[in-house]
Amino acid sequence: MRGKKGGAACGDQVEIQLTTAGQGVIETILPRSAILYRSDVYREKLIAANVTQIVIVVAAIPSFSEELINRCLAAAENQRIKALIVLNKTDLGEPARAAAASLTLYRELGYSLLQISAKNDATPLLPYLRGHLSVLVGQSGMGKSTLINTLIPAAKRATAGISVALDTGRHTTTHARLYHLDENSRIIDSPGMQEFGLHYIDGEDLAWGFIEFHPYIGQCRFNNCRHRAEPGCALAQAVQEGKISRRRLNFYHRLAACRT
Repeated sequence: MRGKKGGAACGDQVEIQLTTAGQGVIETILPRSAILYRSDVYREKLIAANVTQIVIVVAAIPSFSEELINRCLAAAENQRIKALIVLNKTDLGEPARAAAASLTLYRELGYSLLQISAKNDATPLLPYLRGHLSVLVGQSGMGKSTLINTLIPAAKRATAGISVALDTGRHTTTHARLYHLDENSRIIDSPGMQEFGLHYIDGEDLAWGFIEFHPYIGQCRFNNCRHRAEPGCALAQAVQEGKISRRRLNFYHRLAACRT
Protein backbone atom coordinates (compact mmCIF):
# COMPACT_ATOMS: atom_id res chain seq x y z
CA MET A 1 0.00 0.00 0.00
CA ARG A 2 1.18 3.53 -0.74
CA GLY A 3 1.91 5.43 2.45
CA LYS A 4 0.46 2.84 4.83
CA LYS A 5 0.83 -0.80 5.79
CA GLY A 6 -2.76 -1.99 6.14
CA GLY A 7 -6.00 -1.79 4.22
CA ALA A 8 -5.70 -4.68 1.77
CA ALA A 9 -6.65 -8.25 2.56
CA CYS A 10 -5.60 -11.54 1.02
CA GLY A 11 -7.95 -12.13 -1.91
CA ASP A 12 -8.40 -8.44 -2.76
CA GLN A 13 -8.37 -7.34 -6.37
CA VAL A 14 -6.27 -4.20 -6.71
CA GLU A 15 -4.92 -1.71 -9.20
CA ILE A 16 -1.17 -1.27 -9.00
CA GLN A 17 1.45 1.06 -10.36
CA LEU A 18 4.75 -0.52 -11.30
CA THR A 19 7.76 1.18 -9.76
CA THR A 20 10.60 -1.10 -10.86
CA ALA A 21 10.78 -4.46 -12.59
CA GLY A 22 8.68 -6.91 -10.59
CA GLN A 23 7.71 -4.34 -7.94
CA GLY A 24 4.95 -1.84 -7.49
CA VAL A 25 2.51 -0.14 -5.13
CA ILE A 26 -1.20 -0.67 -4.62
CA GLU A 27 -3.09 2.40 -5.79
CA THR A 28 -6.69 1.20 -5.44
CA ILE A 29 -8.55 -1.66 -3.78
CA LEU A 30 -11.44 -2.64 -6.04
CA PRO A 31 -14.94 -3.15 -4.58
CA ARG A 32 -15.28 -6.40 -2.64
CA SER A 33 -17.99 -9.01 -3.06
CA ALA A 34 -17.39 -10.20 0.52
CA ILE A 35 -15.04 -9.43 3.38
CA LEU A 36 -14.27 -11.81 6.21
CA TYR A 37 -12.88 -10.20 9.32
CA ARG A 38 -13.07 -10.39 13.08
CA SER A 39 -13.43 -7.54 15.51
CA ASP A 40 -13.82 -6.63 19.15
CA VAL A 41 -14.58 -3.30 20.80
CA TYR A 42 -11.14 -1.92 20.01
CA ARG A 43 -9.88 -3.28 16.71
CA GLU A 44 -10.56 -5.17 13.51
CA LYS A 45 -8.49 -7.89 11.83
CA LEU A 46 -8.98 -8.55 8.12
CA ILE A 47 -8.84 -12.24 7.22
CA ALA A 48 -9.72 -12.49 3.52
CA ALA A 49 -11.64 -10.67 0.80
CA ASN A 50 -13.88 -11.81 -2.05
CA VAL A 51 -14.11 -15.35 -0.70
CA THR A 52 -17.04 -17.49 -1.77
CA GLN A 53 -16.50 -20.23 0.83
CA ILE A 54 -15.21 -20.51 4.37
CA VAL A 55 -13.71 -23.89 5.28
CA ILE A 56 -13.76 -24.40 9.05
CA VAL A 57 -11.10 -26.96 9.93
CA VAL A 58 -11.44 -28.84 13.24
CA ALA A 59 -9.89 -31.98 14.69
CA ALA A 60 -10.39 -34.29 17.64
CA ILE A 61 -6.91 -33.55 19.00
CA PRO A 62 -6.30 -30.90 20.17
CA SER A 63 -9.85 -30.15 21.27
CA PHE A 64 -11.75 -27.75 19.04
CA SER A 65 -13.93 -24.88 20.16
CA GLU A 66 -17.56 -25.33 19.18
CA GLU A 67 -18.14 -21.67 19.99
CA LEU A 68 -15.55 -20.77 17.35
CA ILE A 69 -17.47 -22.90 14.83
CA ASN A 70 -20.66 -21.01 15.62
CA ARG A 71 -18.89 -17.67 15.29
CA CYS A 72 -17.45 -18.63 11.90
CA LEU A 73 -20.85 -19.82 10.68
CA ALA A 74 -22.49 -16.57 11.81
CA ALA A 75 -19.80 -14.59 9.96
CA ALA A 76 -20.38 -16.69 6.83
CA GLU A 77 -24.14 -16.12 6.97
CA ASN A 78 -23.55 -12.38 7.48
CA GLN A 79 -21.49 -12.24 4.28
CA ARG A 80 -23.71 -14.74 2.43
CA ILE A 81 -20.87 -17.10 1.69
CA LYS A 82 -20.91 -20.89 1.70
CA ALA A 83 -19.62 -22.74 4.77
CA LEU A 84 -17.96 -26.15 4.92
CA ILE A 85 -16.87 -27.91 8.12
CA VAL A 86 -13.90 -30.24 7.74
CA LEU A 87 -13.14 -32.75 10.49
CA ASN A 88 -9.47 -33.59 10.09
CA LYS A 89 -7.38 -36.37 11.66
CA THR A 90 -9.99 -39.09 11.23
CA ASP A 91 -7.16 -41.60 11.66
CA LEU A 92 -7.27 -40.94 15.43
CA GLY A 93 -9.95 -43.54 16.03
CA GLU A 94 -12.29 -43.05 18.98
CA PRO A 95 -11.49 -39.32 19.55
CA ALA A 96 -12.34 -38.70 15.90
CA ARG A 97 -15.60 -40.66 16.17
CA ALA A 98 -16.60 -38.66 19.24
CA ALA A 99 -15.81 -35.40 17.43
CA ALA A 100 -17.86 -36.51 14.41
CA ALA A 101 -20.83 -37.28 16.66
CA SER A 102 -20.71 -33.79 18.18
CA LEU A 103 -20.68 -32.24 14.71
CA THR A 104 -23.74 -34.13 13.48
CA LEU A 105 -25.89 -31.18 14.56
CA TYR A 106 -24.36 -28.96 11.87
CA ARG A 107 -24.93 -31.49 9.11
CA GLU A 108 -28.57 -31.69 10.22
CA LEU A 109 -28.77 -27.90 9.87
CA GLY A 110 -27.73 -28.25 6.22
CA TYR A 111 -24.01 -27.47 6.43
CA SER A 112 -21.62 -29.71 4.54
CA LEU A 113 -19.44 -31.82 6.83
CA LEU A 114 -16.41 -33.62 5.41
CA GLN A 115 -14.27 -36.09 7.37
CA ILE A 116 -10.69 -36.59 6.18
CA SER A 117 -7.16 -37.39 7.28
CA ALA A 118 -5.03 -34.71 5.65
CA LYS A 119 -1.73 -36.47 6.26
CA ASN A 120 -3.02 -39.55 4.41
CA ASP A 121 -5.26 -38.17 1.67
CA ALA A 122 -6.73 -34.69 1.25
CA THR A 123 -8.14 -35.28 -2.24
CA PRO A 124 -11.75 -35.77 -0.99
CA LEU A 125 -11.69 -32.04 -0.26
CA LEU A 126 -10.97 -31.06 -3.86
CA PRO A 127 -14.55 -31.33 -5.22
CA TYR A 128 -15.70 -28.91 -2.52
CA LEU A 129 -13.05 -26.37 -3.54
CA ARG A 130 -13.66 -26.32 -7.29
CA GLY A 131 -14.92 -22.99 -8.58
CA HIS A 132 -14.46 -21.27 -5.21
CA LEU A 133 -12.13 -18.82 -3.57
CA SER A 134 -12.01 -20.63 -0.24
CA VAL A 135 -10.38 -19.59 3.03
CA LEU A 136 -9.26 -22.10 5.65
CA VAL A 137 -9.96 -20.97 9.22
CA GLY A 138 -9.58 -22.67 12.56
CA GLN A 139 -7.48 -23.00 15.67
CA SER A 140 -3.78 -23.77 15.60
CA GLY A 141 -3.07 -27.48 15.44
CA MET A 142 -6.16 -28.45 13.43
CA GLY A 143 -4.10 -29.29 10.35
CA LYS A 144 -4.78 -26.39 7.97
CA SER A 145 -1.18 -26.14 6.80
CA THR A 146 -0.97 -29.92 6.40
CA LEU A 147 -4.04 -29.73 4.16
CA ILE A 148 -2.36 -27.05 2.05
CA ASN A 149 0.88 -29.02 1.79
CA THR A 150 -0.98 -32.18 0.75
CA LEU A 151 -3.01 -30.37 -1.89
CA ILE A 152 -0.14 -28.13 -3.03
CA PRO A 153 3.23 -29.76 -2.23
CA ALA A 154 5.13 -26.73 -3.52
CA ALA A 155 3.53 -24.57 -0.81
CA LYS A 156 5.82 -25.99 1.90
CA ARG A 157 3.83 -24.38 4.72
CA ALA A 158 5.46 -24.78 8.12
CA THR A 159 3.81 -27.29 10.44
CA ALA A 160 4.36 -28.17 14.09
CA GLY A 161 3.25 -30.72 16.65
CA ILE A 162 0.67 -30.15 19.35
CA SER A 163 1.01 -29.81 23.10
CA VAL A 164 -0.81 -32.75 24.68
CA ALA A 165 -0.40 -31.26 28.16
CA LEU A 166 -1.96 -27.94 27.13
CA ASP A 167 -4.37 -29.47 24.57
CA THR A 168 -3.38 -26.80 22.04
CA GLY A 169 -1.62 -26.51 18.72
CA ARG A 170 1.53 -24.53 18.09
CA HIS A 171 1.22 -21.39 16.01
CA THR A 172 3.18 -21.71 12.74
CA THR A 173 1.29 -19.70 10.09
CA THR A 174 1.96 -15.99 10.55
CA HIS A 175 0.18 -14.51 7.54
CA ALA A 176 -2.55 -15.39 5.06
CA ARG A 177 -1.48 -16.62 1.65
CA LEU A 178 -3.44 -17.45 -1.48
CA TYR A 179 -2.74 -20.50 -3.66
CA HIS A 180 -4.10 -21.43 -7.09
CA LEU A 181 -5.51 -24.95 -7.38
CA ASP A 182 -6.57 -24.43 -11.01
CA GLU A 183 -7.68 -21.51 -13.14
CA ASN A 184 -11.08 -21.38 -11.40
CA SER A 185 -10.22 -22.51 -7.88
CA ARG A 186 -8.12 -20.75 -5.25
CA ILE A 187 -7.56 -21.33 -1.56
CA ILE A 188 -6.29 -19.09 1.25
CA ASP A 189 -4.47 -20.45 4.28
CA SER A 190 -4.91 -18.18 7.31
CA PRO A 191 -3.14 -18.05 10.68
CA GLY A 192 -4.64 -20.10 13.48
CA MET A 193 -7.10 -18.26 15.69
CA GLN A 194 -8.50 -18.89 19.15
CA GLU A 195 -11.17 -16.19 18.93
CA PHE A 196 -13.41 -14.79 16.19
CA GLY A 197 -14.89 -11.51 17.38
CA LEU A 198 -18.24 -10.53 15.88
CA HIS A 199 -18.59 -7.08 17.36
CA TYR A 200 -19.39 -5.67 13.91
CA ILE A 201 -22.64 -7.68 13.72
CA ASP A 202 -25.49 -6.05 15.64
CA GLY A 203 -28.00 -7.99 17.73
CA GLU A 204 -30.72 -8.60 15.14
CA ASP A 205 -28.25 -9.46 12.38
CA LEU A 206 -26.53 -11.87 14.78
CA ALA A 207 -29.76 -13.85 15.11
CA TRP A 208 -29.93 -14.09 11.30
CA GLY A 209 -26.50 -15.74 11.46
CA PHE A 210 -28.20 -18.87 12.86
CA ILE A 211 -29.99 -20.34 9.86
CA GLU A 212 -32.52 -22.39 11.82
CA PHE A 213 -33.70 -19.21 13.60
CA HIS A 214 -34.95 -17.64 10.36
CA PRO A 215 -38.56 -18.91 10.47
CA TYR A 216 -39.00 -17.55 14.01
CA ILE A 217 -37.37 -14.13 13.77
CA GLY A 218 -40.12 -11.52 13.93
CA GLN A 219 -42.61 -13.96 15.45
CA CYS A 220 -41.91 -13.06 19.11
CA ARG A 221 -44.55 -11.30 21.25
CA PHE A 222 -42.37 -8.18 21.51
CA ASN A 223 -40.67 -6.53 18.54
CA ASN A 224 -37.55 -5.78 20.59
CA CYS A 225 -37.22 -9.33 21.94
CA ARG A 226 -33.59 -10.22 22.58
CA HIS A 227 -34.40 -13.96 22.68
CA ARG A 228 -33.11 -14.36 26.22
CA ALA A 229 -35.74 -14.54 28.96
CA GLU A 230 -38.51 -12.40 27.47
CA PRO A 231 -42.05 -13.86 27.58
CA GLY A 232 -43.46 -14.99 24.28
CA CYS A 233 -40.05 -15.54 22.63
CA ALA A 234 -40.57 -17.60 19.47
CA LEU A 235 -37.04 -19.02 19.65
CA ALA A 236 -37.50 -20.23 23.21
CA GLN A 237 -40.79 -21.84 22.21
CA ALA A 238 -39.10 -23.54 19.24
CA VAL A 239 -36.49 -24.99 21.60
CA GLN A 240 -39.21 -26.37 23.87
CA GLU A 241 -40.87 -27.97 20.85
CA GLY A 242 -37.58 -29.52 19.72
CA LYS A 243 -37.42 -27.48 16.53
CA ILE A 244 -34.22 -25.66 17.53
CA SER A 245 -31.26 -27.13 19.38
CA ARG A 246 -30.79 -25.72 22.87
CA ARG A 247 -27.03 -25.91 22.23
CA ARG A 248 -27.35 -23.45 19.38
CA LEU A 249 -29.60 -21.07 21.31
CA ASN A 250 -27.11 -21.15 24.19
CA PHE A 251 -24.29 -20.28 21.77
CA TYR A 252 -26.39 -17.40 20.44
CA HIS A 253 -26.91 -16.15 24.00
CA ARG A 254 -23.15 -16.27 24.65
CA LEU A 255 -22.35 -14.43 21.44
CA ALA A 256 -25.01 -11.79 22.09
CA ALA A 257 -23.77 -11.32 25.66
CA CYS A 258 -20.28 -10.53 24.36
CA ARG A 259 -21.69 -7.46 22.65
CA THR A 260 -23.30 -5.93 25.77
